[in-house]
Amino acid sequence: MLRSPVLSLLLALMMGVTPVARASQPQPVLAGGITRLDISRVESPTFEGRSFGTVGQYEKLVGRAFGEVDPKDPRNGVIVDLNLAPTNANGMVEYSTDVYVLRPIDPTQSNRRLFFEINNRGNNLSFGQLNDALTGGNDPTAADDAGNGYLMEQGYTILLGGWDPTAPSGAGRLTISVPVARNPDGSSITGPALEELVVDDTTTTMLPLTYAAATADKSQATLTARVRYEDPPVAVPVDGWEYTDDTLKAVRLTPAGTPFQQGNLYEFTYTARDPLVVGLGFAAIRDLATFFHRSTRDGEGNPNPLAGDVQYVYSFCVSQPCRTMHDYLTLGFNQDEAGQRVFDGILNWIGGGDGIFMNYRFAQPGRTHRQHIARWYPEYQFPFANQVILDPVTGKTDGRLRRCADTNTCPQIVEVNSENEYWAKAMAVFQLDGDGNDLADPANVRYFLMSSLPHGGGVPSTGPGICQQARNPLVANPVLRALLVDLDQWASAAADPPASKLPRIADGTLVRPMPQEAVGFPTIPGVIYNGRNHTGDLFDFGPQFDKGILSIVPPKVLGTPYPNLVPKTDIDGNDIAGVRLPDVAAPLATYTGWNLRAVPPGANDGCDAAGMKVDFAQTRAERLSRGDPRLSIEERYPTHENYVNAVTRAAEELRAQRLLLDQDVERYIQSAEASAIGR
Repeated sequence: MLRSPVLSLLLALMMGVTPVARASQPQPVLAGGITRLDISRVESPTFEGRSFGTVGQYEKLVGRAFGEVDPKDPRNGVIVDLNLAPTNANGMVEYSTDVYVLRPIDPTQSNRRLFFEINNRGNNLSFGQLNDALTGGNDPTAADDAGNGYLMEQGYTILLGGWDPTAPSGAGRLTISVPVARNPDGSSITGPALEELVVDDTTTTMLPLTYAAATADKSQATLTARVRYEDPPVAVPVDGWEYTDDTLKAVRLTPAGTPFQQGNLYEFTYTARDPLVVGLGFAAIRDLATFFHRSTRDGEGNPNPLAGDVQYVYSFCVSQPCRTMHDYLTLGFNQDEAGQRVFDGILNWIGGGDGIFMNYRFAQPGRTHRQHIARWYPEYQFPFANQVILDPVTGKTDGRLRRCADTNTCPQIVEVNSENEYWAKAMAVFQLDGDGNDLADPANVRYFLMSSLPHGGGVPSTGPGICQQARNPLVANPVLRALLVDLDQWASAAADPPASKLPRIADGTLVRPMPQEAVGFPTIPGVIYNGRNHTGDLFDFGPQFDKGILSIVPPKVLGTPYPNLVPKTDIDGNDIAGVRLPDVAAPLATYTGWNLRAVPPGANDGCDAAGMKVDFAQTRAERLSRGDPRLSIEERYPTHENYVNAVTRAAEELRAQRLLLDQDVERYIQSAEASAIGR
């Protein structure tokens, strides 16, 4: 009977035998890091025995890792409230986190790359992005859950672990447990906190709180409502709301069962108690990557099941965790406790230019700025760029890569963003100096705009959802696959990656959102263009903000000193600069990274992560009858061959730039050939 390496490992452990590790050069067990790895479930083979190219079958390991950090180590000292966390007998602060591993059953077929997905609120998103998977959720098991099998066919060992202690539990999400910080005398720490509720339905009746209120005294809390971000908040009368129960972890309107008003933003400001040491999540990411890369055993002598199999470590993320990785680098966590580099390469998709509300007292990492929502949380503040620059607004000099540059532990980085990050998150500051000029790329970073893409694509183009227009369905998956190949060749073989493709001030493709003519966006019948976007705000959260403690909540708005710029469009409304997918280069519609909210009518705030798709008229006569300035499909592609040739040229141009793989080029061409365009 065939026996998987993992099953052999577990049998050996149960028999009290220490198997021979795969690593040929054992590493010492360091103070701190992963102290114990418990594998509780093994599935070998997984994916119903599906085989992936020459790599073969995969197996799954599920368990929990236990770690600790030394609060006296300056590399950990940046974690807010770590000095107020309980310690064990060795003076260490402990945490534990879920662990999920997929790897080739035959280790000789591994590419020896550890693909560490930094999960989004506990969710596995890499299979949907890189494998085009439509099923599987957080525990892909069936054959179809592997999607197109891209990551497996490359031979990657895939790792996921918990890092966000505020992430929702259940549905197979990966979680992490961290301690509560307390005053030196053991009493509860209290402080101001803010909860925002975005109401996009007519049924929501409860506002959950991340942290329990310190007192049931309603005079110590305030609930406000507004429609648009810039509207002044209006207080809900004190008798118009109440805590739902004695735990003081949720509020509702009165009488009980009253729904919150659709289209409103509600903010609840209160005194919270018992903050979690959320910044330990950064250490958990560092420690998991380091353990699986370098250790032969955990702190109790149990073997590392990946020992000797990992040569390079890459991270991948989608949205929220990419902002985590921005701060991970800013705070210096890519240096492990032995002084070595942790991640060799980082591929960030739609992280914008922001950090995350994580390394703070009463942190809420699940929050995310958009033009409309979450603007009162600390996420958008200097430093924005990777480069070390002087910020004339604050007078500070800093950059996200300053610490890793000082320790020679910087990874190779590929930053990929959609148009939505410019409109909804004001990310232009990510690529500008303090005077508003284009920054030259750092030697170890490349930047790409996915032209005309939304933050969250893949939605049905037929439905507007909560937006005014049909949502943009385009996804970046094919380009992300190619960029992962480029990143691997860059990090492992020093092969130069493709050049950055961004809108720039210098060539006129990065512009202010108003007037409309300056952006180039056409006047399309039935489409409102108001230029509304996330402004470059400066907030005052109080005198201890640099120490991670917010004392002014909501913050004082000190102005909008940072530039808010967006990509310039062509006459169809599609972005000029960036990586133009064949859908954009040979278009059948106008695609944008922004959309406007439908409720309440006339408010016209941004529709968060959504973009829009506005189809071209089919014929010239139809176009003229509508007053649509954009050429019709028949005017663009008089014959089917014209359309197929346009798609082919666009796809092959991206392949020449190493931004599309052969199989994806063929998919685009085959799709064009199968279409009815021009027939």
